[in-house]
Amino acid sequence: MAGHTFHVSWIFSLFSLFFLPSHCFYLPGVAPEDFQTGDPLNVKVNKLTSTKTQLPYSYYSLPYCQPDHIVDSAENLGEVLRGDRIENSPYTFKMRESCVCNVVCRKVLDKKAAKAFKEMIDDEYRVNMILDNLPLVVPIRRLDVETSVVYQHGFHVGLKGKYAGSKEEKHFINNHLAFTVKFHKDPLVDSARIVGFEVKPFSVKHEYEAEWNTKTRLITCDPHAKRAVTSSESPQEVEEKKIIFTYDVEFQESDVKWASRWDTYLLVADDRIHWFSIVNSLMIVLFLSAMVAMIMLRTLYRDISKYNQLETQEEAQEETGWKLVHGDVFRPPTNFDLLCVYAATGVQFFGMILVTMIFALLGFLSPSNRGGLMTVMLLLWVFMGIFAGYSSARLYKMFKGTNWKRIALKTALKFPGTLFAIFFVLNALIWGEKSSGAVPFGTMFALVVLWFGISVPLVFVGSYVGFKKAVKEDPVKTNKIRRQIPEQPWYLHPAFSVLIGGILPFGAVFIELFFILTSIWLHQFYYIFGFLFIVFLILIVTCAEITVVLCYFQLCSEDYQWWWRSYLTSGSSALYLFLYAAFYFFTKLEIKKPVSGILYFGYMLILSYAFFVLTGTIGFYACFWFTRLIYSSVKID
Repeated sequence: MAGHTFHVSWIFSLFSLFFLPSHCFYLPGVAPEDFQTGDPLNVKVNKLTSTKTQLPYSYYSLPYCQPDHIVDSAENLGEVLRGDRIENSPYTFKMRESCVCNVVCRKVLDKKAAKAFKEMIDDEYRVNMILDNLPLVVPIRRLDVETSVVYQHGFHVGLKGKYAGSKEEKHFINNHLAFTVKFHKDPLVDSARIVGFEVKPFSVKHEYEAEWNTKTRLITCDPHAKRAVTSSESPQEVEEKKIIFTYDVEFQESDVKWASRWDTYLLVADDRIHWFSIVNSLMIVLFLSAMVAMIMLRTLYRDISKYNQLETQEEAQEETGWKLVHGDVFRPPTNFDLLCVYAATGVQFFGMILVTMIFALLGFLSPSNRGGLMTVMLLLWVFMGIFAGYSSARLYKMFKGTNWKRIALKTALKFPGTLFAIFFVLNALIWGEKSSGAVPFGTMFALVVLWFGISVPLVFVGSYVGFKKAVKEDPVKTNKIRRQIPEQPWYLHPAFSVLIGGILPFGAVFIELFFILTSIWLHQFYYIFGFLFIVFLILIVTCAEITVVLCYFQLCSEDYQWWWRSYLTSGSSALYLFLYAAFYFFTKLEIKKPVSGILYFGYMLILSYAFFVLTGTIGFYACFWFTRLIYSSVKID
């Protein structure tokens, strides 16, 4: 842990996290490593990734040069679920000792190996490497801004091209890597810390004299003659022939301190779009807040003043609609046990997201801790089961339910069971493609143990406590005979009002959603949790307010069946999220493989389902609070 990062006051830390989200600070558990000159540096290899297929593969699934023994790095739960496979490599450097044209190995490709390389080049696969926990990047100069550099994660396996005067397209492999290791030197001691790891890949048809052995000197690049590889060399074709893999290492001193070394990776290209998104969402919130305030003032003020005699008959008629249904408004809905389950699952989700956001804002989920975000979310989901159990039992008891164990079991199994079933099918597809993204059986078993060993018992504990507690009485008594609902105008038809209700919550988040989808499917880092937290708060307010407004109109129209409609009103924003995901797929992604398309829509279905449960629950509880509030102020004769 860099000592100076904690000398800043808490207030400044929170401010910087909120409004300068590309700068992160480090917490215990990510300690810097000091290297002396000549210390060995071991490069690790990670998965091969492609935005065209979304199917990761392990590095050694291609016939690259291998070390004597391949050693797997210990991966956390999140890394395994992401498809990370971190292994050692034959690339070893010595700290601050540059070298030119190191030969890694010579490979003779057979037909199968050449075909594997060609397929990876066709699908634009990238090789990912890690040095001192920093991912390898390829710096690319932006044409529009002279000084600006964009970093791409990993280098391409190879490229396709044509020789001058030829029409035939050939595959060329990147077999020479020019690494640049940037370090920050401590002026007081000789040690240094690594702050950057870059590469420039080349395709070079290496030539050598005489027979090949371990001491053969290359003609194309020679460390003795200080001849380095340039882009003017003949490229190396991928055919059934010999390929020599080589690398250079250059060490550069940098002014970037160790605590800021991730800033270049996390730099937000332009944060004005995020501010625009937030201002746009705040306008929606202000508009809705004004409507809610107006409704609250009109209804509550009228009740307190016992109806001003000067009001017109028409106003009174309009205002009394919701009062006429007081004897039915708290009548339990159909399938109320299912409503309890969905509302409780939403509470579990809400708790998980809120705590994850707070962890992220405080810097605990730095991207240097690969897989940390997913691991934390999974564990929080499991432990939030206690709140799910509690809230489902409380609602169930309020609806005069008696079998709390049954509702607890449904709460523990319904939503995770659906997700697990979809996930299992998708995982089987990934297995079929022999991808490293497939979750191994051991990890699947661990997930099941987390679910049945911790989450299910916690749901039962929460349900037991919730059911034992006394339920608050309804503010008004429910009539024994059900009231007839008059015919509703077209704009209050359930399907129409539900679909309208989802537009505004989706509108509040869709710009931020674009960045989240880009980080997931285009393999970018997402670390603007400050903006995300503001957007999350706006989402909560928007869901609550739109549901309250539409619920009020519904009650004024003497339709008292608000329970399910309040859940579906804000929950319908998930439908727009899924439609936007489809739009994103066809406009931004270049996925051609059917399996990759199924994976994309499968995972987006899971995301949309989760969003439905979260937003639906926010709307439901807002409406629940609103109805209790307005009916508690009414004096029923």
